[in-house]
Amino acid sequence: MCSIMGYCGSNANLDIFKKGFDRTITRGPDDSRIIDTGNGFLGFHRLAIMGLSPSGMQPFELNGSFVVCNGEIYGFEQFKEQLSGKYTFQSESDCEILLPLYREYKTDMFAMLDAEFACIIYDGETGEYIAARDPVGIRPLYYGFDETGTLLLASEPKNLVGLAEAIMPFPPGHYYKNGEFICYCDIASSDTICHDDLETVYRQIHDKLVAGVKKRLVADAKVGFLLSGGLDSSLVCAIAARESASPIKTFAIGMSEDAIDLKYAKQVADYIGSDHTEIYMTPDDVLSSLETVIRILGTFDITTIRASMGMYLLCKAIHEQTDIRVLLTGEISDELFGYKYTDFAPSAEAFQAESQKRIRELHMYDVLRADRCICVNSLEARVPFGDLDFVKYVMALDPSIKQNVYGKGKYLLRKAFETGDYLPEEILWREKAAFSDAVGHSMVDYLKEYAEQHYTEEAFEAGCKKYTHARPFTKESLLYREIFEKYYPGQGEMISGFWMPNRDWEGCDVNDPSARVLANYGDSGK
Repeated sequence: MCSIMGYCGSNANLDIFKKGFDRTITRGPDDSRIIDTGNGFLGFHRLAIMGLSPSGMQPFELNGSFVVCNGEIYGFEQFKEQLSGKYTFQSESDCEILLPLYREYKTDMFAMLDAEFACIIYDGETGEYIAARDPVGIRPLYYGFDETGTLLLASEPKNLVGLAEAIMPFPPGHYYKNGEFICYCDIASSDTICHDDLETVYRQIHDKLVAGVKKRLVADAKVGFLLSGGLDSSLVCAIAARESASPIKTFAIGMSEDAIDLKYAKQVADYIGSDHTEIYMTPDDVLSSLETVIRILGTFDITTIRASMGMYLLCKAIHEQTDIRVLLTGEISDELFGYKYTDFAPSAEAFQAESQKRIRELHMYDVLRADRCICVNSLEARVPFGDLDFVKYVMALDPSIKQNVYGKGKYLLRKAFETGDYLPEEILWREKAAFSDAVGHSMVDYLKEYAEQHYTEEAFEAGCKKYTHARPFTKESLLYREIFEKYYPGQGEMISGFWMPNRDWEGCDVNDPSARVLANYGDSGK
């Protein structure tokens, strides 16, 4: 992952810009560059993944226009071939194609991209800035305005603390031009419902996910895989192992005493023949990393923070102990195929609406977690379940076949890979475990106990009253909010609220985001 930033006006101060930009140097430790466009500044911290030579360094320039992009542009070779008669390319970087595309198609180009990206373009002819973000929001982008009304854009909110008065996430699937956000792709919605028969559905899910994994294996840097032993990450690893000439490198983490993940991850690793590494974490590791993790994440959300503890420590170990630069992960499957709580959806329409909501908010929760935990450790995240073709197809399916009417969650996904000997049957049909259970049943208990020690009942009540937006409702949530405010003062509205099951549904009116508290959890955590 790289880091980008723009200060989009002639009154921009270079020293102030540089101070903010340097806060994300770990996203791109290989090289850094800031250029004066003549109407502001663009900055780029590089993590070299595609086109490793110095010629791939950004910002790219074309006749007085500039671009910085944090992303992967899949299929850029086809664009390059089409445009090679009109443009001379200087590097093997996928992102060099963006300015020629902009020259040819202007903002229509964004809907043409198969990509995980966030970019800022300076148009040298008009003197304006254009920014855009991929439809899922896999690559981060934030914006705000300084006291003069000058636009600031950056990969992370920490870049903008002290520079922008209010920091907000750049909406996925939008571009910004002439002071407006314009939607070029609402990935969560579909114009028509797909009524493919089940056998066709299984085949399409299989083929599209395989294609999504294959395109994300292409890198000039070394690739690794996060493996929890759950269905989603196991499928990504199994597909990759089949598509790779040599054993893939897989990594798992868990509490030293009660980790579910480690047991099942090893079973998968043995089955697919991966070069597998286990990392153990202790209660001291979790508690001592808590403030660091919240500072890195830029969120107060309970489930995001809990799920980040293991992921951060695992990625830290990968960074320190290996030469891996790219990590494939299993995020986004739950939003598409359902969580444990979506078993309680009262109708197919309600299931679909909830899925759409979760997809549109991904950039504030699971995707945010994966990005920050991975990128702070100078690694790049790739998310096959977020492949645009895959997401569009699943979201278009008749919701009556997606919701759990089979007695088993994610039934369509499991059936799609039932043949082909991808995974042991025990893994393919394993119930989903809460992340907090998977890395170790005790981890959340340690965090809750730690929070309990911080507040008397009186202090807790008083602390909660300080907040109107997303008011804390447990001592744990108050602790997280107060740590968040330490690093992002007054910026709580960056996050729409706490990730929670839909409390309007029978069976989901709970006071904790973990699936452990649901009546249908059953043997999921075993």
